[in-house]
Amino acid sequence: METTTNVNTKMKVEIWSDVMCPFCYIGKRKFESALSQFEHQNNVEIVWHSFQLAPDLKTQPDKNIHQFLAEHQGMSVEQAKEMNDQVTQMAKQVGLVYNFDKSIVANSFNAHRFTHFAKQYGKQNEVEELLFRSYFTDGKNIDDYATLIQLGEEAGLDTAALKTALENGSYADEVQKDIYEAQQVGVRGVPFFVFNRKFTVSGAQESNAFLETLRKSFAEWNKENPEAKLEVTEGKVCTPDKECN
Repeated sequence: METTTNVNTKMKVEIWSDVMCPFCYIGKRKFESALSQFEHQNNVEIVWHSFQLAPDLKTQPDKNIHQFLAEHQGMSVEQAKEMNDQVTQMAKQVGLVYNFDKSIVANSFNAHRFTHFAKQYGKQNEVEELLFRSYFTDGKNIDDYATLIQLGEEAGLDTAALKTALENGSYADEVQKDIYEAQQVGVRGVPFFVFNRKFTVSGAQESNAFLETLRKSFAEWNKENPEAKLEVTEGKVCTPDKECN
């Protein structure tokens, strides 16, 4: 009987995050910066997992985000605005534009369902980016079906299928499974990055921390998967026979 070996061709990096988490978007950029410097970036698979910072939050399109934060954190509106201003400056350092004055207070559960829908079509990472941009920069309601369908169209997804999935409550179980798994993995806050289920980075740390963890975890993953074919980006090289081209 012929046997086959199941070879993992890519190392997984799993990211637990919430769309309404400002540090998750910043962390995404810092991780992407590290990944762009990583020698084996083509052998890394990114998987996003759902996490809700405020699962009981009621979507309130007319409520100011500063007011919501003040109530949620037990501080004054002035203090909330000052905190948001500081985060805006942090975002600016990685090329992001945060417009908190435009942000709409919204429950993120439907947005998470949307990301699981997109995952089936290999568009999860792209949709995560669109959701972050919509919430922090464009001031869109990420709990609104029309908004999510519009983003689906922008991502090149089947909008009719997406509309049906949203209206049918599809992917709710997947979101809840992610949230439960976060508890098992030890996620206490987001963003939370898990490399090859062995190494973790918590928070929007600097790119060099991500790069160091990428290299360490990949070296171990490569030992565990010796038959994996690594994708190589060709460039100018010199060989042992002294030929350089």
